[in-house]
Amino acid sequence: MKRSLVYRWLFFLVGLIVLALGFTMTIKGSKLGIGPWDVLHVGLYLNFGLTIGTWSVIAGFALIASTALFTRKIPQIGTFLNMLLVGIFIDIFNFLIPDIHTLVGQILILSAGIVVSGYGVGLYVSPKIGAGPRDSLMMMLVEKTGLSISVVRAGIEVSVALLGWLLGGPVGVGTIAVALLTGRIVQVSLPQFEKLLVTLIGEKEKVPPILKI
Repeated sequence: MKRSLVYRWLFFLVGLIVLALGFTMTIKGSKLGIGPWDVLHVGLYLNFGLTIGTWSVIAGFALIASTALFTRKIPQIGTFLNMLLVGIFIDIFNFLIPDIHTLVGQILILSAGIVVSGYGVGLYVSPKIGAGPRDSLMMMLVEKTGLSISVVRAGIEVSVALLGWLLGGPVGVGTIAVALLTGRIVQVSLPQFEKLLVTLIGEKEKVPPILKI
């Protein structure tokens, strides 16, 4: 059991760091547009200061509080860690990765960022330690409305992208690419990491449906 927990937490924590790296890479390609949620975070940053990562944390906390209020359930510890670590590492990577000004460079880093973030999602979701604040909101709305995940996800992302655009966040072809391609990459990466995790922890210690902490 201890071996299982070690690998699961390792996958979860490394996955969040990889996810933050992918987000930051897409932000560095902002001339082409960035992911819907990051459009909002950047728009808030442009208008109110602080940092992009800080706004990611603030938005995540607001989503956690709202979801907990409506569901009357205490979120898992993984949800809180997702909120904090992704925001912190976005700021770290944003400091470390230089700005890119050429069109070719922007296209390359945006494309790479989409792939990296898609694999980051697969890595952090595979141990099933806890969904992120945005995914928790999505699942709550699916349960409350009876609509499909794709419809609810699209509605949320269009809404936050519009709000971010009104605040001055960068919307473009990259925003559409992130919205359309990330999910497809996760469909590939998630089974790969789930299979790897089961291999590492052993067949007798398969990953349970969810980790209750």
